[in-house]
Amino acid sequence: MTISWDQFEAVEIRVGTITEVEDFPEARNPAYKLTVDFGEAGVKRSSAQITALYSKEDLLGKQVVGVLNFPRKQIANFFSECLITGFVREAGEVVLAVPDREVANGRRLA
Repeated sequence: MTISWDQFEAVEIRVGTITEVEDFPEARNPAYKLTVDFGEAGVKRSSAQITALYSKEDLLGKQVVGVLNFPRKQIANFFSECLITGFVREAGEVVLAVPDREVANGRRLA
């Protein structure tokens, strides 16, 4: 499927820094609750199934790429406000999509 440039620009993809990581035992699949600072775009919370490859200590202070303009999604007793992006390996583990250099929080993907 081909999309237009306007459709791509409609997806708000920004960089942010993880400021808080909590266990999420209520989730159906192993996950963390993340709090991410997206600068001018605000602080957002997200559920992320990334426990297989990342410890809470690995994630704190890490920059990630997120989609900010999806509607809120309820996962168990938690509302996820953004989607943290990553790539799924064959075995199902998620590898985070991250910038390879520091970027100011809130910058959009170009």
